[in-house]
Amino acid sequence: MTALQTPRRGRSLAIGAGGLAVLLGALDTYVVIGLLRQIIDDLRIPVNRLEQVTPIVTGYLLGYVAAMPLLGQASDRFGRRVLLQVCLAAFIAGSVVTAGADAVPVLVAGRLVLGIAGGALLPVTMALAADLWAERRRATVLGAVGAAQELGSVLGPVYGIALGALAGWRGVFWINVPLALLALVAVHFSVPGGRPADRAKVDVTGGGLLALALGLAVVGLYNPNPREQVLPSWGLPFLIGAAVAAALFLLWESRARTRLVDPARIALRPFLAALGASVAAGAALMVTLVDVDLFAQTLLGRDDQGSVELLLRFLVALPVGAVVGGLLASRVGERWVAFAGMLLAACGFLLMSAWPIEVLSVPHDLGPVALPRLDTDLAIVGLGLGLVIAPLSAAVLRVVPAAQHGIASAGVVVARMTGMLVGIAALSAWGLHRFHSTTATLDVPIRVLLPSDAAYEQALAEYTEAVRQALLTQYTEIFVITSAVCTAGAILALLIGGDRRPAA
Repeated sequence: MTALQTPRRGRSLAIGAGGLAVLLGALDTYVVIGLLRQIIDDLRIPVNRLEQVTPIVTGYLLGYVAAMPLLGQASDRFGRRVLLQVCLAAFIAGSVVTAGADAVPVLVAGRLVLGIAGGALLPVTMALAADLWAERRRATVLGAVGAAQELGSVLGPVYGIALGALAGWRGVFWINVPLALLALVAVHFSVPGGRPADRAKVDVTGGGLLALALGLAVVGLYNPNPREQVLPSWGLPFLIGAAVAAALFLLWESRARTRLVDPARIALRPFLAALGASVAAGAALMVTLVDVDLFAQTLLGRDDQGSVELLLRFLVALPVGAVVGGLLASRVGERWVAFAGMLLAACGFLLMSAWPIEVLSVPHDLGPVALPRLDTDLAIVGLGLGLVIAPLSAAVLRVVPAAQHGIASAGVVVARMTGMLVGIAALSAWGLHRFHSTTATLDVPIRVLLPSDAAYEQALAEYTEAVRQALLTQYTEIFVITSAVCTAGAILALLIGGDRRPAA
């Protein structure tokens, strides 16, 4: 019996098991955000050495991005069930190392293993959906898988804070063990076994070079102290190394017999267009997560918990959009749903670019209805970016042969996360430059140089207001640029094809 001949109930159980694994990996991506204070206190990290915390966050992301292409292709070679089982077993091992860590290097090593394991869960599950469902119904299933991934971004920080309060930060990772074992059993009994009939060879060299390029780029672009300089002190050498590794990857792929993606067997225009739109969506996603949080803390006076509460408008709309996008793409086609999603996100960012400092008290006046401006704008952006998840994945899977579904699914996710990393680095550099250029002529009031306390208080108030206006200008321009990036993504979405016609 072929995968597409698997009974419907069996297919639902299989994709449910894969979705459980995806949700588990997504939760672990964001859970550490709410645990950093406990980790700092428990491992006795000095207050003046908080840069030691950075690898705890980036280690997972580095493993996630770097290993994904190679493991996605390995699932094309060895089968989906085997790869899901191996990754879940590695996820258990990484959780044990992380939970038992007594020093920062051990903790980072555990997070790196967790990232490598988690990075394969999403593309392999997406490829499994392509194996089990025909093209006509595939987008709906991919939307559900994408929603499981985005649901992790919603629940992750809250899950970490709540569970950490009950069981401590180590308990959060110990609980991963029974959850991953449950997913492992579900995968074993529901996901079809065996290897694909048309088995692809694994391009270890190409995958290693691409992983090296992505890893060097992640480390080179991440700056733990962006206020002082655009790139960290190690940034330029690492970025040069990433460029060299990328060049070696392209050279290898042009001459190798076994490649990560064989261009002779795919439709390049929709494939590259979908990846380009994914890059744009990833950049917009990270700008929302980072700059809305900063807007809330610097201009609205919110703390970490308060800024996360504001972001929930966006984070809840994201998985809703993923499910709706999958349903619509199955009926009207990937092209128009992806185009509408990116265009909706572009409109949302334009609305955000008009935010005043008093945005919490300024509603959208819609005649008889007045809705909170921040709530509606963030929901529009979240819904738009959610809509594109399923159609872009479905478009890529439609134009590549079945033997390359794993690596193709990984490509979509890697493209989006590359957009997240590069987009936020570039826009942060621009924003900081604009902020410093705007405030360069401001003089900090000095009490002893002013004739009276009243004059000092007035000068201080004027200076503070000028700084706040400079921050507002920075956010405004970043949101406008992000709107343009989303518009470019919408144009690329028009090139992916995949229109649907009513079935006879």
